[in-house]
Amino acid sequence: MKKYLIVIEETGSGYLAYSPDLPGCVSTGWTRGEVEKNIRRAILSRLEDLRQCGDVLPNPHTYSSYVELP
Repeated sequence: MKKYLIVIEETGSGYLAYSPDLPGCVSTGWTRGEVEKNIRRAILSRLEDLRQCGDVLPNPHTYSSYVELP
């Protein structure tokens, strides 16, 4: 099982999510739960498109971390 990092940002009209490991794979939603569900579908769809085209599936390579400042 592969785990792809997703980034979720709150916008003025809901939420936006994207995966740095899959350029162009973005989704939106009114709530955080909705955008998480939508980005999961978008990632699955993108990976299926790559499979059908015979392309190599990208391996996850990004990670997240926080920097604590005084």
